[in-house]
Amino acid sequence: MSASALQAFAALRTRLGAAVIGQPAVVEALLIALLADGHLLLEGLPGLAKTRAIKALGRELGLSLARIQFTPDLLPSDLLGAEIYRHDGQGKGHFVFQPGPLFAPLVLADEINRAPAKVQSALLEAMEERQVTVAGQTHALPQPFLVMATQNPIEHEGTYALPEAQTDRFLMKVVIGYTERHLEGEILRLVRAEEVRKQAGLENSQNPAPGTSAVPDEPNMAAGGAPQWGSAALQALGVARQAVSSVYVSPALEDYLVDLVHATRSARELDAELGRWIEVGASPRGTIALDRCARAHAWLQGQDFVSPSDVHAVLHACLRHRLMLSHEALAAGVSADQVIDRVKALVAAP
Repeated sequence: MSASALQAFAALRTRLGAAVIGQPAVVEALLIALLADGHLLLEGLPGLAKTRAIKALGRELGLSLARIQFTPDLLPSDLLGAEIYRHDGQGKGHFVFQPGPLFAPLVLADEINRAPAKVQSALLEAMEERQVTVAGQTHALPQPFLVMATQNPIEHEGTYALPEAQTDRFLMKVVIGYTERHLEGEILRLVRAEEVRKQAGLENSQNPAPGTSAVPDEPNMAAGGAPQWGSAALQALGVARQAVSSVYVSPALEDYLVDLVHATRSARELDAELGRWIEVGASPRGTIALDRCARAHAWLQGQDFVSPSDVHAVLHACLRHRLMLSHEALAAGVSADQVIDRVKALVAAP
């Protein structure tokens, strides 16, 4: 029995590794936390597959996932749930407990250090006792119950430092960084393949039944006169998205996309001044965004392949909000667009 369970977890590790490329430490920590019945704190920059990892775990295990975006105005009841008064329509009523998102086997507490102290203390009981108390009543949490919390190491404005009692509830804290350069192309191809499968599924779900028409003569009109486009427009959108997914990107151009984004992270290797301008470079989301937008731009131009000019057309829009400039750059009046121009000039196009 133990040997077969070990084999099952080895296969699970392999599948998670294929879904979360370049972050073996995250995959290993998730499995250890699951086996040891503990919770995990991940510290890393945005776009490093933290959310993707726990989503993949839930998918593989068939467990539901609750994602909670922590913000300064979050209330304990937003996590735990609350007593709701329900009227039976016959002059009587009673309070019933409405569970919050914390009542899920897997919980993603995104940017946990943005939550105020009351929320953190409410989460503390749930993590330690596997139960919550609302209106004097104790409610058990499901089993298994794993909280994976994330925090950004570079943003401190609007955050609340986790108290030691809270951090001690986490079984492990894992600090993760960018994936290696040679793996980012694999990430790009993985996400692109997922897009193709998703679009194929969307088209199948929109195929009309035999003998029916999917093309209405006119769009439906909602209250107030706003047009509600029917299946004709949606079908056209599905076809267009599939066409965009099939636009060809050569291996050389894939390398160029990766090189552009990677240059924002290792700017000092290209140019000393550029290195002083960039505090934090773009994440792998930047590479994925460049790929998607360049393919869409090429398709709109009537092309079935992506050229460097398509990449350049969307480069600034895809990266300008993903760069964190240094104080030196801001003081000198250097803009994100100027930084991207310098990167484009330094990275050779195919």
